[in-house]
This record gives sequence, structure tokens and C-alpha cells, in this order.
Amino acid sequence: MNVSSEAVPYPPYAQHPPYPPQPPVPPGPGGAAEPAHDRAGYGARPPEAAAAHPPVTARAVRVERRDAVLSIELDSPATGNAVTAAMLEELLAVLAVPDPAVRAVVLSGAGADFCLGGDRDEFADSLGVDPTGGGIRHSGTLARRVCEALTNNPAVTVARVQGRAIGAGFALALACDLRVGADSASFRLPELTLGLPVAWGGLLPRLLHEVGAARAREIILTGRPVGAAEAYTLSILQRVVPEQDLDQAVAEWVRPVTRRPEAALRVTKTLLNSHAAATRLADTSVLDAELMASVLAAAHYARGAGAPPSG
Repeated sequence: MNVSSEAVPYPPYAQHPPYPPQPPVPPGPGGAAEPAHDRAGYGARPPEAAAAHPPVTARAVRVERRDAVLSIELDSPATGNAVTAAMLEELLAVLAVPDPAVRAVVLSGAGADFCLGGDRDEFADSLGVDPTGGGIRHSGTLARRVCEALTNNPAVTVARVQGRAIGAGFALALACDLRVGADSASFRLPELTLGLPVAWGGLLPRLLHEVGAARAREIILTGRPVGAAEAYTLSILQRVVPEQDLDQAVAEWVRPVTRRPEAALRVTKTLLNSHAAATRLADTSVLDAELMASVLAAAHYARGAGAPPSG
């Protein structure tokens, strides 16, 4: 694929200023009270946007390729970039087959928040169609594949975080190699408050590896927000800057990465991921979709939706 930005077959990406131009790179070889926004949705939509549903045909992701940098923006600010199955499908379509000419992938969110989590209304609608949780299993499988595509991408993946990263938004950011946040950014896992397991996109094993078991346990069990300064000390973020400096901070990481030879970068990423995986006693992320679907289906039946099928 030609690395010139004029020949990129992606929709326009218009929220942030372009990163500094890079020289073309030749292709290589093949306990807290429940906040109001939790009651509005699965860590998901702000109250004023609770009824906002983008059209089914609307794109939820904006993508732009500039030389060796692929920028992906979650683009549903009216819902706080709530993660839907359609958004996951779009992300997977972009990430599933990496372009060897891309050295860096930047993931960001439009509007005031990076991502307020999964779309709880979609969960409810899905259970209405299939009370056994089939749709939720499908969405959970997509989530795992998207997060794995970010982590295992041969390019360096960078999360650009402003505002809140909650639930699924936390998971998407944590799946990236490098994470820079605004000084006003915060992270939260409200799953227990909402009666859900921490089972989305392989978040739990990544959090245990990056943060450590004791601190991860406290963050999950209390559901409290983690501010940017604390997130930095816990390695949830590797850099914290004023929000107006986020793009510059991303550019300072991306600039040297785009000059790395493709083969060396790919092998180094593989080595880093292999050593990280070796420190995990178990990785049950393949069960995330099943766990989420089972818990939500059980809650659905408990609310009087009907007895579960026998046999």
C-alpha cells in the first residue's frame, strides 16, 4: 500500500490536529456511592444523552492514515463514546489485518470523554431478543478480539485519554502499549456496582499484570475513580500532561517509532508480549463473553423475565 496520505481509503479524521509529517517509510517484508452516570448506563452514557441513539448506519469510528501513523477515533460523543457491537465491528475491521507500513496506531475518543463504557441499553435490547445472552456473547467475543488486536498489533499502539475511561473504555486504553492522559483524566471499573463481572476484552489479566494484584483488587472491589496522577503511579498511564498538550505528547512518542525498521519493531513487540504473557498464571479472557452473558441472563430471569429453559 502506498504510504502517502493522499491515497488512504479511510473516512476523514477531523477532531485533532495532524501529527507532525513523517518521512515516508518503505514497506518491510511481508465501596463508594453509585454516581449518576452509572445509573444511566453500564458506566456508559451521561444523563443528558441517555436517550441518544445514533442511527444504525452511522459510523462509530473515524480513521485516518498519515504516512506511517494510523489514527482511530471513537466517534460517538453524544453517548460518551459508549461501546456498541457496531463500534467493535468497525474497530475489528480496521485492526484485524495490520498494514506492515504502519508503525504506530493512535486510539482516541471524540468529545469530553475517552469512553464511558459499554452501551447498557444495547445489553438490555439484546437480552430482550435472546434472554440466554447470545447477543452478549457475540459482543464479548468481538471485545476480546479488538483488545487482542490492539495488544498484538505489530505497530506500537498508543491510547490518548481525556476525561473519563470507564469499564470498556478502561479496557481499550489498557490494551494499548503506551497510554498518555490529560491531567483531568480518570479511570473507573463500576462493574460490581452494576451487578456485572469484570469480564470484558481481557481487562482483568492485563490490569493484574500492569498494576499488580493488590491494587487491582482494591480498584475493582471499591469501584472508586482513579485520577490521572494515581493512574501514573500505577502504570495505568505512562505520561500525564495538560489536555491541550495531549497531541504533542502523542507526537513525541510516535515520531521516533515511525522511524524504526518494520521487522525489528514487529519482533520486539512479539518479545514484549511473550514475556508479559509468561508472567500470568492464567488468562481466562477467552471466558469473558461467557461470564458476562451468564451473569446478565441470570439477572434478566431474576427480574421476572421468565424461568430459564430446562435441560
